[in-house]
Amino acid sequence: MNHSVLLYAGLVLLGTFISAVSQAILKKEASKEHKSLVQEYLNLPIVIAYGIFVLATFCSIFAYKVIPLSMGPILEATSYIYVTFFGVKLFGERINRGKVLALALIIIGISVYSLLG
Repeated sequence: MNHSVLLYAGLVLLGTFISAVSQAILKKEASKEHKSLVQEYLNLPIVIAYGIFVLATFCSIFAYKVIPLSMGPILEATSYIYVTFFGVKLFGERINRGKVLALALIIIGISVYSLLG
């Protein structure tokens, strides 16, 4: 794998990570009470979260100019790992055996693709 593909793969991973951060911000805001419907959807954290989503989208668009299309979904599958981490650390969610197995399968799949691809 050449240097530019690795660099752009990192860009996809960055975009996926910041997208997970954005999801965590949105979930945090959804759990709060707001004075009005407008304030619920037009407050600073919500606007920042959607701005982060736009940035993540541009990271993917830019990266897909270089990385193979078959690599993108594999790299974007890391979002399940990030979202699970944020769920446990920020929201106190519990991980059961099924979630651990699913995350292990995702990591194994990413590793197999990395070694064979």
